[in-house]
Amino acid sequence: MEQMDKRSFFGFILIGIIITAWIVYTSTTTRPITPEKPKVTEQKETQTTKSEPSTPNVSQPSENKYGKTYAPLVAQDERFISIETDLVRAKISSKGGTIARWELKKYNSWYGKPAELITPGSREFSLSFFSNEGKKIDTRDFNFTFLPAGQTSFQLRGNQSLTLTAKLEVAPGSYVLKKMTFYGNKYSFDADVTFANMENYLSQRRFDVSWNGGLQYQEHNSVDESNTAEVIASLNGSNHELDATDYFTPTKFEQTGIVDFISTRTKYFSAAIIQKEPNPEATVFLSGIRIGAEKGGMTEKYSMSYRLPYRGAEQTTDFTVYIGPQDYDILKTYKLGSTINFGWRWIIAPIGEYFMLPIFSFIYKFISNYGIAILIFSALMKLLLYPLSITQVRSTQKMQLLAPEIARIREKYKDDTTTQQQETMKLYSEYGINPAGGCLPMLLQMPILYALWAVLSNSIQLRQANFFGWIHDLSVPDVILDLGFKIPLFQIDKFSGLALLMGATLFIQQKMQVTDPRQKAMVYMMPVMFTLMFSSFPAGLNLYYFTFNLLGILQQIYVSKFAKNKLTLADLKAMPKKESWLQKRMQMAQEMAAAQGRTLPGQPTPPKSGNNTQKNPKKPINRKK
Repeated sequence: MEQMDKRSFFGFILIGIIITAWIVYTSTTTRPITPEKPKVTEQKETQTTKSEPSTPNVSQPSENKYGKTYAPLVAQDERFISIETDLVRAKISSKGGTIARWELKKYNSWYGKPAELITPGSREFSLSFFSNEGKKIDTRDFNFTFLPAGQTSFQLRGNQSLTLTAKLEVAPGSYVLKKMTFYGNKYSFDADVTFANMENYLSQRRFDVSWNGGLQYQEHNSVDESNTAEVIASLNGSNHELDATDYFTPTKFEQTGIVDFISTRTKYFSAAIIQKEPNPEATVFLSGIRIGAEKGGMTEKYSMSYRLPYRGAEQTTDFTVYIGPQDYDILKTYKLGSTINFGWRWIIAPIGEYFMLPIFSFIYKFISNYGIAILIFSALMKLLLYPLSITQVRSTQKMQLLAPEIARIREKYKDDTTTQQQETMKLYSEYGINPAGGCLPMLLQMPILYALWAVLSNSIQLRQANFFGWIHDLSVPDVILDLGFKIPLFQIDKFSGLALLMGATLFIQQKMQVTDPRQKAMVYMMPVMFTLMFSSFPAGLNLYYFTFNLLGILQQIYVSKFAKNKLTLADLKAMPKKESWLQKRMQMAQEMAAAQGRTLPGQPTPPKSGNNTQKNPKKPINRKK
């Protein structure tokens, strides 16, 4: 095997190892699971908790836990207020005046029931502080009184609103009060938290506003959902993101400053607490943990809280609490648009957020099917990237025209790789060809393609969106073949129909573009690798890449077969010549190596002459006669 062939072979092996390692990594972190359909139980309107007998022997533990002031306020039962709007069905618990249920009417979980975002048993948007006796007081352990009293069920439509007050009276004139205003057409509610005359019942002059149970998962693939789950704090003008990546190892973050919001998210839904007038003395606490689940799954649980100072007398702090979809158009009205992951914030994210997403949304206004919208979007992106893609196509065409000449050089100098390389570079220079001319346009497209991946893979609009045939959900892989076992090394057991079609178009493209016979392995290896890798990608993303590749093939065929002014070798030779940077560097390297008697990597070492066999030849000595 020639030296250059060896280099190409080991290059292919290295590419294969890199791609294989990536696939193995992603397959262990994004493998689909098939959890059993969870049992959904309806909470009873008059659910009660077991109350302990009011005997001295049992009241003593409550006193030890809460102190004499708060022990009598411990909840003996739990009452609920039901609120239904155009968008949600909610239940407010008397325990702490918290959110016990938040069901989205327009979104379903993977098993078909309405998406319930509150983790069962959790009571969210709670308050906590330390009592005058140094006891940790979690208000979820105490019954708040609802005002207005009596009515337990409300319906709101359109612009209608309802203000519900939950009050915990610690002593006459001293109380904690939560005033919550719900709206018929919003996923959020406004909350005023008041501490009144609590100086003697609240030590350390501070209190916490918390969300403790994260969000309940809604997708079939818990691993994929965990990979996008995190908790975020907008602190001092920038976002701090906390992601639990290690099993059973809690991760935490704490910092004081101006906190605009705290938020926790899964793949398609989020909850956020926004202080309307940020306090520069606020401290934010974030924590998370990853735990395993059945059948190779995983879950991540996040908690978040504000710590705010209490100045005494009557103090009210205003919040907005959002619990709903990760819809960019909705989130940006709350200044939460940065919670959506559009990729690297300084380069990739702006492309996706301010360019691709608006175009995609604009197309959907006229097309009611997201699959068709993706097809149109793909054609539009191909048109916008035409200046880059046509450069790549023309570079390929030039290389194809020179292929016979390069083949003759290789045949003529098959035993002299150095001369073969030199003659090939001369040929490139003679015809003004940059051998890497097709790579630069491809590299320039990479940020755009990655931004597109971020937009389509996180777009809630594609969630459970039907297209046609076997493609029932554009947000998950369109599986057409389940092997029932995992392929060794790749850990792939399911094949996506669109990924197979994408792989086929990639093979055709490679076949049309690759002219060097030494790169023949690439024609087969890349489509196989990408097909395996893309089989775990959402159907909407694969639909885009398949369409984009198909349009690329049509463009290549048109330029090669049907263009009016077909490029010939004579035309190529007559074109103005401009030596590329790469050609100059390669020529300089060859000249320097030749001048120093060295060889470049991939070149054979020249045979040593007979009079140069000594390691340190001695100079001849001149002797005087």
